[in-house]
Parts: sequence; structure tokens; C-alpha cells
Amino acid sequence: MAQPCVLLKYGELILKRRNRGRFERHLLRNVERTVAADGARVRISPRDGVLVLRAGLPQDELLARARQVLGVSVVQPALRAAKTPEDATAAALRLLRERFGAPGDGTRRRFAVRARRRHKGFPLTSEQLAAHVGKAVCDEWGWPVDLDEPEVEIVVEVDKHEVFVSLDRHRGQGGLPVGSSGHALALLSGGYDSPIAAYRAMRRGLRCDFVHFTGAPYTGPASAYKAYALVRGLDRFQGDSRLHVVPIGNAQRALATAGAGQLQVVAQRRLMVRAAELLAQRLGARALVTGDSLGQVSSQTLSNLATIEQSCSMPLLRPLLAWDKEEIIAESRRLGIAEISALPDEDCCSLLTPPRVATRTTVAQLEGVERRLPFDDLVRAVLDEAQVL
Repeated sequence: MAQPCVLLKYGELILKRRNRGRFERHLLRNVERTVAADGARVRISPRDGVLVLRAGLPQDELLARARQVLGVSVVQPALRAAKTPEDATAAALRLLRERFGAPGDGTRRRFAVRARRRHKGFPLTSEQLAAHVGKAVCDEWGWPVDLDEPEVEIVVEVDKHEVFVSLDRHRGQGGLPVGSSGHALALLSGGYDSPIAAYRAMRRGLRCDFVHFTGAPYTGPASAYKAYALVRGLDRFQGDSRLHVVPIGNAQRALATAGAGQLQVVAQRRLMVRAAELLAQRLGARALVTGDSLGQVSSQTLSNLATIEQSCSMPLLRPLLAWDKEEIIAESRRLGIAEISALPDEDCCSLLTPPRVATRTTVAQLEGVERRLPFDDLVRAVLDEAQVL
């Protein structure tokens, strides 16, 4: 009897040549970690550009877990049948009965059969196999064939050792497997932008640790709770995430006392980036990720972004630089974390934020503020108070 399974199909991973094996190893580990959560048994069988996934889980649960894996373009529930035209046909008819009940209810649905042979050692051509399955459907169900706009599409794929038959295709997360591009540290606020930036970085193969800067001791713990909840929401894409919570309230006050004035917000951002760089070096991360979107707020003008970036010798990645707010919020909703980002919080002390923020700054201006206090000591001091969750 045909067995249920889920096919995971590569996206851009299929384009990798010499390094493809390394990307596939990362993908296999990520699939096993995601699907085998809670001790579920999983069996992964690699094919050419496809992973065949079977596990001791209900098919719906297996499908839901598989759709969280980054690096997979298509997630396709299927029946795995013996490599004969008869078994392929029987699997197709079984799927139709499971979906639509018994034939003969009088409903006529337009259908098409799409056959593809990944392995050519099969007695029928793709066209002949599609016709063979289609005739059986016509005989049993009495449905008309419509190759252009079918209501039901039966996909039959011939592989080296078996045939896969399916009715559905689901969009996967796409991108590259987590870990295949290295290790980064994502700066995480409590809003919409930074968690989406972290997700897009993970989708490009970066494994991310997270750092969140709070206004403690001048603000409450709400922003840290939000950051923790956001990392929990993102953790399903990589597993074993770590959140570093760093209080910078006293450092904010030191900058204000040093006369930062309208430069206060940019000075704080430079402090955060410098502290994040030092933390990233300790963690072995090779880049920082931020949620900056060009021109979205006053600290994200081109001038200010350049001034902030000058404080860091490590690559500063901005996946959302050209995204607008509606696109970011839509992505947050798709990932199911928008409700967390919408919760009220106070990640930095608003009492130390000037009424007006400078939109055109230079490195010389900010270095002038930083020379008025022991800036490097301040950076190390805030990290000494960090908590790891």
C-alpha cells in the first residue's frame, strides 16, 4: 500500500554546484531538528533536489513542521507508491477518495494529471503515464479533463525507486539553510523591524544570536519580555537561540550628561553598535544585523546611518533597508509575531531622549561627544551587566 510522506523541494539550493553538498548537510540537520522536535522519529531520504520525509507524526503535523524549514522552496504532501503505472494510478484514486469521498455524488470537477519522470527507467513516457492515470480518474469519477484551468491537479513524479503522487503544493520558506552562511548577531528592539530583519538574515543562511538593549534601571522589564517572546517566535526557524539583554540606562544618562543634546539618539545607536560588536566578537559572530529602513525615522537618514556604521569595524547588515513599513508589518503578520511587536514597551529611557533629533550628523560630531567620557569603558561596563536567556 502507498505510504504518506512529505516532499521537500529545493529552491535556489539547486543552483549550487561545487558547494552544494555543504548546503545540503546544513539542510538535513535543520530538517531533522525541526521535525524530530519532542522526540518524534523521522526518516529523511535524499533524492536529486528533493528530500523525502517520513515521521511518526500525523500528516498535518509533519506538514506544519516541514513548512518552517528555511532553504525549502516547496513542501508537498504525497503518497509514496511502488514504481509501476498501476500503483501510481491506485495512489491517485486513493487521494481523490480521501479528499472528496466516494465517487458518484454528481459533482463534476475539471482535472488534469501532470506527470514527470526524474528517472527515465520507466515503461511509460510522461505523457503516457498522465494519460494512464487520467483514464482511470475519468472511468471512476466521470470528471472532464481541463489541462489549462483544472480545479483538481494530480501530480505524478517518477523517481529512481518509487512514484510520488500528490494533490497539493505549499510554499516553503525558501532561502538558504540556516548556518550555511555563517553566524551573526542581530540587534533586536521590541518593534516590527528588527525581528523581520533577523528572519531575513536567517533566510539567507545566517545563524543568529540576539541582543536587546533596555533602558534599565530607568525603565521596566516590559521590553525584555517582548524581546524574549519575539526570539521564541523566531527560534522555530533555527533552534537553540540565545538572547542577550543589556541594560544601557546609565550609559544613556552618561551621554546626556556629556552634552549630547540633539545627537543623543545617534550617540546611543553608536554605543549599541559598539557594544554589539564586542559581544559578537566574544560569541564568534562575523556580522551584525539591524532593522534599519532608510528614512523611516530620524535616526535612519543616510547621514545618520553612515555615522552609526563608522563606529563598527564589523559588517553591518541591513536586510530591510529598502522596505517600507507596510511591507514589514505584512511580513510580521505572515510569521505570526505581529501581535507581540504591537504590545507597548519602552526599550530606552524616553526621559533622556531630546525633543528634536539631529538628522545630519558627522563622525567628528559624535567623536567629540564620546571624548568627553570614557566611551570604551562605558561599552565594556554595559556588557558586564548583560543577562543571557
